[in-house]
Amino acid sequence: MIRSLYVRVALTFIVSVILGLCIAFYASNYWFRDLFESEMQKDLYNASEDMVAIFQEMKGTDMETYLHNLHWAKRYYVTLYDSKLNKSVFGPKQERTTLSDAIVQQVLNGQVARQSGEPFDQYVGYPFKIKDDSYAVFVQPIMRNTEDNFRYILITVLVVTLIMGSTFVLIAARYLVKPLKLMTQATKRISKGDFDITFSWLKRKDEVGDLARSFSHMAGELKQLELMRQDFVSSVSHEIQSPLTSIAGFSKLIRYTELPEEERHQYLEIIMTESERLSRLSDNLLSLASLESEHHPFHPVSYRLDEQIRRIIVSQEPIWSAKQLEMELTLPQVMIVGDEDQLSQVWINLLSNAIKFTPKGGRIKVKLELLTDRVQVSVHDTGIGISTDEIHHIFDRFYKADRSRQREVGGNGLGLSIVRKIIELHQGMITVDSKQGKGSVFRVSLPGVMKKKALS
Repeated sequence: MIRSLYVRVALTFIVSVILGLCIAFYASNYWFRDLFESEMQKDLYNASEDMVAIFQEMKGTDMETYLHNLHWAKRYYVTLYDSKLNKSVFGPKQERTTLSDAIVQQVLNGQVARQSGEPFDQYVGYPFKIKDDSYAVFVQPIMRNTEDNFRYILITVLVVTLIMGSTFVLIAARYLVKPLKLMTQATKRISKGDFDITFSWLKRKDEVGDLARSFSHMAGELKQLELMRQDFVSSVSHEIQSPLTSIAGFSKLIRYTELPEEERHQYLEIIMTESERLSRLSDNLLSLASLESEHHPFHPVSYRLDEQIRRIIVSQEPIWSAKQLEMELTLPQVMIVGDEDQLSQVWINLLSNAIKFTPKGGRIKVKLELLTDRVQVSVHDTGIGISTDEIHHIFDRFYKADRSRQREVGGNGLGLSIVRKIIELHQGMITVDSKQGKGSVFRVSLPGVMKKKALS
């Protein structure tokens, strides 16, 4: 079994060339043979008429010497029969086609005889009379140079064409297969973690160029995914290691050290806080993994969106009231179709972030707008804001725009990633506008909204 694509391509082209040349050879040979036979018959008939004229003029005397001096006559075998079937032969002493007595008698009786086929077997028999005696002259070709030369030339041309064509095919096949070989090598490099792949034929306009560009794009995407994976593993390790270190350290202090009751309670509080942090991290990781799987449960129902947001704001009142935040709400009555539990997680995350990053005495606006074919929820805070460089990364996993502030208020950088994934599952969109030091506005747009009449 041939495994090399280069050999397969080369053999395919060579076999195709050989088949094409064979067909061309036999087709041209067949055509030339028909043409040659037709022309040969005509030539033999004209030669026999000339021979008869010569015989009649010279009355059969000294014919061999005369014919020997005629250059055109040297191309033929000439056999002369009289009425008694006596024959005289003119021309080279070589093997000739045997003529039957019946054919000779037919010509002596005044009929012209012809035979086609192979050039050596062709002849024309022509009748004539000298002094009332019947004669028959048979003219046969003596040379096959025309056909032999044609076949020789044709075969030579075909062989040269085959050799040159095969050479060019091998070169072309190597040219075609070389990119595939290099891509195979690149694939092996990628499998070992080397994503810095470049190709010299990226500007080609053919299918190979398209494949190279797609392959290069794939390598870039895989490199980005690998960097994200490494960063994800590093972030998860850091997020897990930090609370575990705190829990282990304070646990040892409590176990092996005599501590005052107040200090012991303080250490236990830290252990509880770090344990809750680990629990939140675990829950968020599980939620994100579940959302990205193809089998995540999705249960859309029709419910009051304004009431859901209002309940969440009320449930977080102790937090924003403690910071003396002003809460401004615009919540018209709206019915929406969606997964109530998942969307609840969206509003909890957005409101929690707004409360965390808004300083004491600030203001948070929550606005629900009814548009033509969708609903838009805006959460506007007067918090610390996000810089222009960081705003493009806030939905990335474990990304924290202000790490020192995040450490102070808690969080693991997964909340907005979960928010975006849930909104995508609802075929919606989330955008953010922010200026550092002036606050942020998160806008969530969801489709499939139905306006509900005001309740009495």
